[in-house]
Amino acid sequence: MQKFLLYISVLTIAVVSFSSCNNELRRIEKSNNFEKKLAYADKMYSKKKYNTAATLYADLMQVYKGTDKFEGLYYNMAYCSYYVKDYVQAAFNFKNYLDLFPNSPRAVEVDYMQAYCYYKQSPKVSLDQTNTMKAIAAMQTFINNYPTSPKVAEANLVIELCRRKLETKEFNAAELYFNLGYFKAAGIAFKGLMRNYPDSDKSDGYKIMAIRAYYQYAKNSVPDRQKERYETVLSEYLDFADHYPNSKLKPEAEKFYTLAQSNIKTLENEQNKAKSNQQP
Repeated sequence: MQKFLLYISVLTIAVVSFSSCNNELRRIEKSNNFEKKLAYADKMYSKKKYNTAATLYADLMQVYKGTDKFEGLYYNMAYCSYYVKDYVQAAFNFKNYLDLFPNSPRAVEVDYMQAYCYYKQSPKVSLDQTNTMKAIAAMQTFINNYPTSPKVAEANLVIELCRRKLETKEFNAAELYFNLGYFKAAGIAFKGLMRNYPDSDKSDGYKIMAIRAYYQYAKNSVPDRQKERYETVLSEYLDFADHYPNSKLKPEAEKFYTLAQSNIKTLENEQNKAKSNQQP
């Protein structure tokens, strides 16, 4: 019974407190005392009541525009959007801040945050990666503009994480081509991965997949086109051996090289036999 009464007492206090806060907010919103409204907005911001703070800051935009308080107001409003995870609005606000205050001491920080908002909008791998590419471009621009900033290391990390996501998406597409039997498209896609991500630690794996794809493409081709397509397998193997001489995948590459050679020899023998049979 005592615990129940204590619970009711605490709940009552919370309801009264909430009601009191709402009444105060309504009074502030209706007030023409702009200094008091700004102070209350700053108070809500410090208490992490970002939606409330943002509403009040938005009401005060035209009031303080052109004054020495406008920059701080706009700075806080941009972060309100960021903290409530409205990254589209936050990126817009950070960009506008830079346009309005290009010489601000906060410019480097805000420029980074604008780029970081694109990164925060980057979706899971299976979805469209436009914002991921925007994040890479924005972070690279940040690095170019502020090469001595302490944020450069973080910017490089964001770029690396974004590139890994794009690499994974490209790999998934190439693997899908292979699994569906579109072997020529798969070979081209895996070679594209190598070209786009030359420093990837999976590069030799992509090369093996290209060799496998081109081998299957040759194997499933009409007889008249098989020889030239098996020769592509030989060429891809030689390139593999040149670039990855110590790869653990080299034995598998050699297997396809041997198979392709054997198949070419069989095709040549069949062609010679066919020619012999045609002679009078």
